[in-house]
Amino acid sequence: MAVPDKKYTVDEFLKFTENNSELFELIDGEIIAMSSPSTIHQTIVTEISAEIRNYIKANNGKCKSFVAPYDVRLKNSVVIPDISVICDKSKIDDKRCNGSPDWIVEVVSSNWKDDYIRKLALYEENGVREYWIADPEKEKVFVYFFENKNVTGFYDFSQTITVNIYRDNPVQLKINIAELIK
Repeated sequence: MAVPDKKYTVDEFLKFTENNSELFELIDGEIIAMSSPSTIHQTIVTEISAEIRNYIKANNGKCKSFVAPYDVRLKNSVVIPDISVICDKSKIDDKRCNGSPDWIVEVVSSNWKDDYIRKLALYEENGVREYWIADPEKEKVFVYFFENKNVTGFYDFSQTITVNIYRDNPVQLKINIAELIK
């Protein structure tokens, strides 16, 4: 479907996508068509989300995790992160998360500029606590913990990464992507 070249409000975007089977995101007024993910992309999303779900269940966690397609409505944008972890259940309605998730994971695909630049700025501006960019081509994970600018890092898939939003829990969540996808 062709998207007219103009700036959209969130309400206009929601109306535009209401009965549309294609997936779109709205970032700063621009509608962006989503493409189908690759097999490695889906493998990474599936395995990380399973680790998160298992951790939350095993530790009687209050957070909920969601995988794409699940909308996140921010101030002037509606995005579909690969994985969203939301600890404030009042943000969740029957269609989407309204407000910032605590943790977002994006797996890089053809829209790499959005993940590395636009979404990085968008998530930081809107109060996402932690943002991971998993890049299958580079086999790297870029971790941004916006609550504490000193805790950010770049990791190889073979390294074990501690999830910052759970760092103070008695049992921490640690993820090693290479181990998950082998």
